[in-house]
Amino acid sequence: MPFVLGRRSGDEGGPAGVLGHFLARDGSHGAEVRVDLDGPHASLVVGKRGTGKSYTVGVLAEALAGTAGVAPVVVDPMGVFGGLADCGATVVGEPAVAAGALSPRAWCDLLSLSPEGSVGGLVWEAATAADTLAGMREAVDGAEAPARDRRAAANHLRLAASWGVFDPEGLEAGRLAEPGGTVLDVSGLAPAPTNAVARAAADALYRARVEGELARLPWLLVDEAHALFSGVAGPGLERLLTRGRAPGVSLVAATQRPSALPGVAVSQSDLLVAHRLTSGADIEALRRTRPTYLDDLDDRLPDGTGEALVVDEATETAHTVSVRERETPHAGDSPSASSLSEEVG
Repeated sequence: MPFVLGRRSGDEGGPAGVLGHFLARDGSHGAEVRVDLDGPHASLVVGKRGTGKSYTVGVLAEALAGTAGVAPVVVDPMGVFGGLADCGATVVGEPAVAAGALSPRAWCDLLSLSPEGSVGGLVWEAATAADTLAGMREAVDGAEAPARDRRAAANHLRLAASWGVFDPEGLEAGRLAEPGGTVLDVSGLAPAPTNAVARAAADALYRARVEGELARLPWLLVDEAHALFSGVAGPGLERLLTRGRAPGVSLVAATQRPSALPGVAVSQSDLLVAHRLTSGADIEALRRTRPTYLDDLDDRLPDGTGEALVVDEATETAHTVSVRERETPHAGDSPSASSLSEEVG
């Protein structure tokens, strides 16, 4: 009988996705291990480069894509999740969002402006008055403010327009949370527009569930999460961690550097999947928030690629698991000179 992570003993059954198998000390596989997909969860997947972190995120996304009533939305900063199209996901190569999807505060943060300053105040007022980038620029042009401040605000908004990620017809929650899910390929974007897309997606999914506009339970899966928690996307992701359970919005954050995450990203995760880590700071970041389970974390972290220590708050247990093989192509492997030389003859 499979073991279901994230599901307390006595809870009613529901959909669960296969993560892999228990891994014995001798390397043999034990019982099948699944992850509860019936209710909302906050999950953290960590591991140094090449140990299977992104691969595990893909395994979870595959399971979600094949489950009725839920929808995965993957923020893909490395362009490695396109293979999920084979299981029904829609891959968006040039994601765009509505300017109104970002709050006035988020606009100031995005443009590195203080809302208390004259230029930041203009941007705040424009974001309050209009829900399109063109409308915001018109609001700035018509504001009763010194010409110098209006020019500076207009230049900041012109920069935002140059990123190409704002469109009045941009992705909204209903289109993001379609059957099979959505992959937002932001690999061609700089950090600021990547953060804008991730923040807009997080806020749109949360708001749609709170307002009863979305029938499916969305799961937002974010790779290289440390780069988003430290940017304008951070407040939106933290809200999913602390308040997403009530409306039914789940978050899966994956990173090579757990020490670069805010403490809430580790402490609020009810499921931790830890691949190999070698940095003392990263190991300490995990141990600091889970002293009961991870006093011997250094000794329990596995060495093999695709192996992980899984800490489950629902059952208050920790297990070593071998993650199953992907059903769809994984593009996360690094190229090698030898393979390229064979291709060119």
